[in-house]
Amino acid sequence: MKSKRTESRIDDEPNGRLKRKDYERELAALHVELVKLQQWIVHKGAKICIVFEGRDGAGKGGVIKAITERVSPRVFRVVALPAPTEREKSQMYAQRYIPHLPAAGEIVIFDRSWYNRAGVERVMGFCTEEQAQKFLAMIPGVEKAMIESDVTLIKYWLEVTEAEQTSRLEGRIDDGRKIWKLSPMDLKSYSRWYDYSRARDEMFKATDTAWAPWYVVRSDDKRRARLNVISHLLRHIPYEAVPRDKVKLPKRQEPHGYTEPEYPYKFVPERAWPAARNGGKGR
Repeated sequence: MKSKRTESRIDDEPNGRLKRKDYERELAALHVELVKLQQWIVHKGAKICIVFEGRDGAGKGGVIKAITERVSPRVFRVVALPAPTEREKSQMYAQRYIPHLPAAGEIVIFDRSWYNRAGVERVMGFCTEEQAQKFLAMIPGVEKAMIESDVTLIKYWLEVTEAEQTSRLEGRIDDGRKIWKLSPMDLKSYSRWYDYSRARDEMFKATDTAWAPWYVVRSDDKRRARLNVISHLLRHIPYEAVPRDKVKLPKRQEPHGYTEPEYPYKFVPERAWPAARNGGKGR
């Protein structure tokens, strides 16, 4: 469903990137549409599966947060599986992902997916070349079975340039909010840019199918990337606004003698902000 809003003029920052005020205005309008999509999915019992892949630092987490921050986590479920257990390693490769696929009335977003085998596992040696090739041959059939079971599958690859990836990873080194995003594996992966490029190219060649195509998102400008993904997602699913009754708050009941108790509540201290930056302890 395309928004009926007319296109507004959007100015760029000096570096050519989207200004925050324009980004927030456009994102707010798209959030309204995502809520409409949510209501339609629940009403129709639709099953939507969205896969996000891309290089380290490409902005997958930011896109997913932009999609989900104004909708219900019971409808929009985010799946980010940890490393497989020993038992899971012995299973058919796609098996551990299948229980997380959407049921009726759900959107499941995979923050990395079964395509780990075609990317990080292959490049970093966590699977054999034979296993990687078997995966590339097998997964189009699995995805076709998903679609034949009425799952709408949408696959996004976020593409970031070498310079931008370097800038983002360097920004994590001394940022206390982001150090958890820079693991030893990220550092090892960083040095293998062209190995990842070859793995990506072969993955696209084998799995960019008519029934489950890959959509590539340029993500050097994080704000534009988020808006572009959400706009594409909304265009890709033929949702409609679900009729709803006009909402009016009911009259609140009378107290009937109720009074607040004299209970020694342990209130959180109310400080004058901004507080000193000493771990949240205030002055």
